[in-house]
Amino acid sequence: MIIVIANMSLIVVICMNRSLHEPLYMFLCSLFVNELYGSTGLFPFLLVQILSDVHTVSASLCFLQIYCLYTYVHVEFCNLAIMSYDRYLAVCCPLQYHTRMTYNKAVIFIGLTWLYSFVKFLITLSLNIRLTLCGNVIKGLYCQNYQVVKLACSDTQVNNIYGLFGTALTVLVPLLPVLYSYTRILKICFTGSKQMRQKAVTTCTPHLISLLNFSFGCLFVTLDGRFDMNSVPNILQILLSLYFVVIQPLLNPVMYGMKMSKIQRAYKHVCCNKK
Repeated sequence: MIIVIANMSLIVVICMNRSLHEPLYMFLCSLFVNELYGSTGLFPFLLVQILSDVHTVSASLCFLQIYCLYTYVHVEFCNLAIMSYDRYLAVCCPLQYHTRMTYNKAVIFIGLTWLYSFVKFLITLSLNIRLTLCGNVIKGLYCQNYQVVKLACSDTQVNNIYGLFGTALTVLVPLLPVLYSYTRILKICFTGSKQMRQKAVTTCTPHLISLLNFSFGCLFVTLDGRFDMNSVPNILQILLSLYFVVIQPLLNPVMYGMKMSKIQRAYKHVCCNKK
């Protein structure tokens, strides 16, 4: 409920306030929508399991959950990658920013991010559905792609090859623009004035915190799915497995809502008008 209220309130503020119809805030709006999407992909399923006496899930719902969570992760990383490029333009090319990053370009970037993520994992889903599953027990609180593939008694070679290829794309496609952007920003920080360094720190800190936080959560889920984590206490495994889909949707609206004065002013304006 907190996740829904926090993210939905900021989505409404950005959509209702014309002064926030700028590329950065459009990317943030996409980020907040994705937080709601990812939470929807997990918590309704999880709540049903908690309230049910029998902890089972149909194959179709399991595949749907995998699709929702994996597209959520991919959209999040791609959105953060585009935001890193946006921050690079704001810090390193301030005079050219409004010509190089227009509203229409931001909408195209956002549309391509969502389309690419949904199509990419539609292929993964189609490869999974064709598998013949011999097992029916999945380790963990929710369905994971690799866990389902391990249950198959049919040939999984294509799944494994595409899985490695897909993982490489998931990491490299967002990583390259992030590395490029922050390399250029660091160069400006070392060679620029004190004012330029302060602007870079203020502009990039929320984005870096969000990126590192989400990467940490996803890293544990990846390690947990691929390796034996029996040495980690069960309660810690549960908390860390939910980290990427609980902490990130809470962190982003709080951090951006508190750090960005323009959003704060718009939020107060919307609240005052309602009163």
